[in-house]
Amino acid sequence: MVSALGMTAVLGGCGSTGSSDVTLRLVAADYGDSPANSSQKYWDSLAKDYESQHPGVKIDVSVYSWNDVDAKVKEMVDAGHAPDLAQIGAYADYAAAGKLYPASDLLSIRTQADFLSQLSDAGQWNHTQYGIPFAVSTRVLFYNKTLFAKAGITPPTTWDELAADARALKDRGVKYPYALPLGPEEAQAETMQWLLSGASGSDGGSGYTDDIGTYTIDSAQNVETFTWLKDDLVDKGLTGPVAPGKLNRATAFAAFADGQVGMLNGHPTLIQQAQKKGVKFGMVPMPGRTGKARAAMGVADWMMAFKQNGHRDQIGDFLNFVYSEKNVLAFSREYGLLPVTGSASTTMGDSDSAPDAALHPFLEQLPTSELYPVGKTSWASVSAAVKQDIGQAVAPGGDPAGVLTRLQATATAADSSNSN
Repeated sequence: MVSALGMTAVLGGCGSTGSSDVTLRLVAADYGDSPANSSQKYWDSLAKDYESQHPGVKIDVSVYSWNDVDAKVKEMVDAGHAPDLAQIGAYADYAAAGKLYPASDLLSIRTQADFLSQLSDAGQWNHTQYGIPFAVSTRVLFYNKTLFAKAGITPPTTWDELAADARALKDRGVKYPYALPLGPEEAQAETMQWLLSGASGSDGGSGYTDDIGTYTIDSAQNVETFTWLKDDLVDKGLTGPVAPGKLNRATAFAAFADGQVGMLNGHPTLIQQAQKKGVKFGMVPMPGRTGKARAAMGVADWMMAFKQNGHRDQIGDFLNFVYSEKNVLAFSREYGLLPVTGSASTTMGDSDSAPDAALHPFLEQLPTSELYPVGKTSWASVSAAVKQDIGQAVAPGGDPAGVLTRLQATATAADSSNSN
């Protein structure tokens, strides 16, 4: 997510930027959906504001689509021309290669202390924080109020209620009673949300890893979760006409906005998408097996600083500026994402204004949310394997235990290879 805003150099104690001119190169991802709200405009405005207060420093920002930005940074690093800063999707590989500054070398104590603790923890590789959270979102269950009213049902709080609601929606002719996007676009997200909801309270439901970071994809709870999905939703025709393994998130979101979906897991961008089409919807926490899910899924994007050009003091000073409450809130409000700092989260949570209030259901999930295991250098390959294979677990004649066992073997091998 965008990497921005912070404290001043006086607060940061990062030292003077000096009198000699320095240009900091930042490569960032685009969170906009049109030229009118491109992240380039956000960063250009932020850079101009910073440069007006720091005449010896220029901020050169290049913004790329999410389809290209990670590859662009890798290309620059591989060519020996790393940017000073990159705001992209993953940091662990660069941290493991010794290419990044630790966050503690850059940020003031005040800035570091303001990050939400689970995000700071997720930014660690080998017990040191290198990934600086930039943006975060959580997932909630969206439901179509009109379809629910016609079916005479209420939002589910357990898996059994979800299945019963889906049956009632199917009986009313709803095309996708529950949309289950396990296609290759973002299957790792839908999968993780279901794994986390696999047990209530402290009963388990480990997600992809256990508390010490060991992959547990084929745990008994996870096998039970996917067996339930196959037996109680997919095999009973409650997930729609497209096989879950071929249904992508974007297609599922578009179908919801077209009024064809009764329920699905969604993130904040679905709010505007549905509102533009006039869909009346509600949002509730994801149901768990017997009650509220143990945790919601969180997704974070990261800022990182490369050591190659040696601009530590200037980078730190700029990042302290980027992560000020004012700037964090400006970015979050512009793109419908959650703040990564405690101060901005409190301000948003206390606000009743339209853009902030719409994000409250997601904000409420944030304190107990769990993120992908992004601190593991093996995660990229494991995520790719999940995207490719998890749909087979719920396919006709599929074997949930077998698929999860194969994914576990892939994860264990990748983890071993990346630790050497």
